[in-house]
Amino acid sequence: MRSGVSRMRLYCFDRTFFHSSHSLNPIQLPAPMETHLWYVKPSEVKSESLLKQYLGILSPCERENVLRMQGEELRKGALLARSLVRTTIARYQTNSQIDPRSLKFQKNTHGKPEVHWQETDDWDPPPLHFNISHTSSLVACGVTINSQIGIDVEEKHRRTKHNTLSFARRYFSEYEVQFLAAISDPQVQQMEFIKLWTLKEAYVKALGKGFSGAPFNTFTIRFKEDTRTKASDIFVDSFDDVRSWQFSLLELANAHYAAICTEKHAASEGERNIPRKLRVWRTIPLLEDECVSGTDAITTICGF
Repeated sequence: MRSGVSRMRLYCFDRTFFHSSHSLNPIQLPAPMETHLWYVKPSEVKSESLLKQYLGILSPCERENVLRMQGEELRKGALLARSLVRTTIARYQTNSQIDPRSLKFQKNTHGKPEVHWQETDDWDPPPLHFNISHTSSLVACGVTINSQIGIDVEEKHRRTKHNTLSFARRYFSEYEVQFLAAISDPQVQQMEFIKLWTLKEAYVKALGKGFSGAPFNTFTIRFKEDTRTKASDIFVDSFDDVRSWQFSLLELANAHYAAICTEKHAASEGERNIPRKLRVWRTIPLLEDECVSGTDAITTICGF
């Protein structure tokens, strides 16, 4: 049997790397009203030696799960997802430098991953929350402090196997189905469907309950226009959830929709409507980072 790395059948960049193969640029933890979003495009990661490094920072269980997957594309996507989580969390400045290999994870009662910090008498672990999402062409990781987070990314031109409205009637609320039915252009209807799906996935992932604990048709995503700024805000109506949430819907890397859902926390009621700050990086873990906030790579459609 061939080795796990050979099974991945991944090819090399024909270029020289000038960055340290083991370095992570350190960064401060997000501020209380700030969200960080990191993303990597699998098509940009072509170095076999770099992919071997990614395998080396995974836990034995993670490595086994990656190599068990059928198909090179699926294996590479799973490898990048786990590597992005580990390298993203390890770069944040806590009490000391963190080796991404040393990070341990646990799951809540519904299966949502969380960092399992090694507590000591002289250090309280940071209240860091993260969430991961990926398609075949993009992997993203969102990070917050003191606030639950859920993210989802979808390709803008993703196609459903069934008629858009038929699919929506199966999974969406009545209000959302009516919203889509009022759109006469099939292409626009499909894109609005993807936006709603992305927002709903982000909300469910922020709740941390899983799809069985929060079926899509038990809550409604609504868009409300601010009459002063003409900008749209995003709200969720749910009978089972009394918490308050903030949403952002982005166009990411010119080809994807990205939805971010974060729980609102405020010291006083007057601060509850303060928008969150968002910082975004394109990365190739252990090789290069580029802050793309405020560039053409990121377009805010609505939300914070």
